[in-house]
Amino acid sequence: MDEIVALAIGIAVSPFPILPAVLLLFTDRPRAAAFAFLGTWFFSIALIVTIFAVLSGAISTDEQSSRWLDWVRIVAGIGLIALAIGKWVTRPPTVQVPSWMRTLQTATPRSAFVLAIVLSVANPKVLLLAAAGGIDIGSAEWLLQQQIVVIGVFALVASISVAAPIVAYTVAGPRVLGPLSVVKDWLLRNNVAVMSVVFLTLGVLLIYNGVSGV
Repeated sequence: MDEIVALAIGIAVSPFPILPAVLLLFTDRPRAAAFAFLGTWFFSIALIVTIFAVLSGAISTDEQSSRWLDWVRIVAGIGLIALAIGKWVTRPPTVQVPSWMRTLQTATPRSAFVLAIVLSVANPKVLLLAAAGGIDIGSAEWLLQQQIVVIGVFALVASISVAAPIVAYTVAGPRVLGPLSVVKDWLLRNNVAVMSVVFLTLGVLLIYNGVSGV
């Protein structure tokens, strides 16, 4: 269970979903766009985890299959470490705002919906973490109802960082835009370092658990 929560936290602390969640609050329709992004993000994560949980659960639980899942963890861990190293080595010398972030100034609820899908389902970093979580859930000896609850908890934890600025804006209104702007600038400056540390830590965790099983 600890590994599952750690993977969800790894998604939550990723700057990629946090930055658009903040930037959407500066649009003409902040609440509608932000909640469209949050809802789609939550259900996209839950869907990815569910798919891999089903695939993992469909595999028999004999010793050979269990060993295969341990090797999947090892490969996933190596992949995360490779992503961490790649992100750090290829980091730009100066802060660069991705072109898709600049387009968020005129984002609508519909474009926020599409962006949430792209940043979750089509993002290899998020996909790898959610897939690893799904594999752990599917291979655990839990009842179906328990697996559904854990999948919901995983998606909830993975969405906390996205929900936090949106809820703050809903409660306090435009007064939070100043502090959120500071958060946005910090994440833009340090997103590579944050992602590298997160991926490296989770990669080592997955490899350790996989090797322990093998």
